[in-house]
Amino acid sequence: MSYKQLFDQWNNYSEIESIWKEDLQLLIKDDKRMEDAFYRDLEFGTGGMRGEIGAGTNRMNTYTIRKATTGLAEYIKAAGSDAMNRGVVIAYDSRRYSPEFAKETANTLASNGIKAYLYSEPRTTPQLSYSVRKLQAFMGIVITASHNPPEYNGYKVYGEDGAQLNLSDADAVITYVNQAGDALQIKQKSFNENLIVQLGEEIDLAYINELKTVQENPTIAPNSNLQVVFTPLHGASGKTVERILNEVGYRNIHYVEEQMEPNGEFPTLNSPNPEEQSAFEYAIQYGNKFNADILIAVDPDGDRVGLAVRTGGGYKLLTGNQTGAILIEYLLTQRKEKGEMPANGRVFKTIVTSDFGRVIAEYHGASSEDVLTGFKFIGEKIKQYEETKQFEFLFGYEESYGYLVKSFARDKDAVQSVLAIVEAAAYYKAQGMTLVDLLHTLYDRHGYYLEGLVSVTKKGVSGANAIKNLLEQIRLKTLNEVAGIAVLSQEDYFTSLRTFADGREAEQLLLPKSNVIKYFLADGSWVCVRPSGTEPKIKYYFGVTSASESESLEKLEAVKQAFTTKMNTYLN
Repeated sequence: MSYKQLFDQWNNYSEIESIWKEDLQLLIKDDKRMEDAFYRDLEFGTGGMRGEIGAGTNRMNTYTIRKATTGLAEYIKAAGSDAMNRGVVIAYDSRRYSPEFAKETANTLASNGIKAYLYSEPRTTPQLSYSVRKLQAFMGIVITASHNPPEYNGYKVYGEDGAQLNLSDADAVITYVNQAGDALQIKQKSFNENLIVQLGEEIDLAYINELKTVQENPTIAPNSNLQVVFTPLHGASGKTVERILNEVGYRNIHYVEEQMEPNGEFPTLNSPNPEEQSAFEYAIQYGNKFNADILIAVDPDGDRVGLAVRTGGGYKLLTGNQTGAILIEYLLTQRKEKGEMPANGRVFKTIVTSDFGRVIAEYHGASSEDVLTGFKFIGEKIKQYEETKQFEFLFGYEESYGYLVKSFARDKDAVQSVLAIVEAAAYYKAQGMTLVDLLHTLYDRHGYYLEGLVSVTKKGVSGANAIKNLLEQIRLKTLNEVAGIAVLSQEDYFTSLRTFADGREAEQLLLPKSNVIKYFLADGSWVCVRPSGTEPKIKYYFGVTSASESESLEKLEAVKQAFTTKMNTYLN
């Protein structure tokens, strides 16, 4: 069926909800938008689905939510009555239609005889992860599009361990979702309202009590003179962060009042992304007013956190790799000083995350392990090693501003991270150091590890084809050098092979299959290519190291420019 035929089917559907009917009328005047809304079904992938809100098979709306949840319900029913009785925890953030989509999800589950635990107000993604385990539920769902623009929303699915679904379970769910049929033809059935259980203060309190265990030294908070500015960027984390910082004893926390209340329009922001300098505009104003030592911004669903540190007369926004390095140094130093450093302690990071964290962990006697991009792979490792006892989880992180300190949540947890960052900043301030001072100490000790990222957006059908072509071309054509630096080896996580430029026999990779390629250069630099799993983007990640900051900066720029120029020949 063509996109225009699908549009007509939706436009002529007598029971279409008024909000989507209005959107359909707008599409009549914009054929390109109509095609994008109907050229395919919104993809339900290994992490769930994410897309623009609106009418259409390729949009987030009541009907695509109902279809996804119907497929998920069939998966749960196939698991048996115990799974149905244990049920699903549902949370949502501050985005447009998040409460409505969460309610639709709960109603669809209940209409299939499955218990649904539903938060009645916005809660963070990590609290959802924690709640699944606390309630011993069979699954979890959070309605969120993380730090995407206001027109997006999403649907993320979690397993009984509180982590995003592993690949095999995700594939099974995807099969059921794809078999659910025409979204418009899935009718809401009557159900027992007792199957929907409202959640609130009891679980909030349990989560707060777990958060208190993140502190390495509880005496720091009440004695600290650290000045902090915090903003949740109109997201779900504000009340929780304010509550935990107050309860553990911090007193000099200044909240960006204009951004504390949840608001899916993000009225004071160009982008609700703490990776971007613009997200700190209001925080910087507060920082200057209160002479704050650090500024902290958390994304709308409360799983990513950005950090800026006062340096001279301004603020320096740290990268995710730099914040991760600081947290590893602080947490492992504290564990060692208390004699609590396990012999089998392990730090986890993704393949596109800096090696800086690895060398810091090894300096303190911990091992490290790389996983594929996506925090679910860290959650998977936590579960594996809990069962085997081979390693003890110390810390997990990814370069995209996501960190996990304690494993009571199984996804990146910005609330945990805020508590750890504030404690670390207070600890080093008492020693006369800023967190930037600490970073330079670590660089002097281990070398100047610097990283970069280039994201290229390619929307629509043509964009998807361009990204597909790029990945096909780089597999066909051997890359011998980048910016004059020889490529020694490459890892193709789709073919599961590590190949070498000197002709050595290829080695098998043990990580799961993923459409990602990573190149290792002769000077210790690396480049990684991966398509985004949630946005119409192709991403290039870069990592370099040298003895000085200036040399690393020069090398990083050269590698980025040369590689991006090469990739553009495949995209255009």
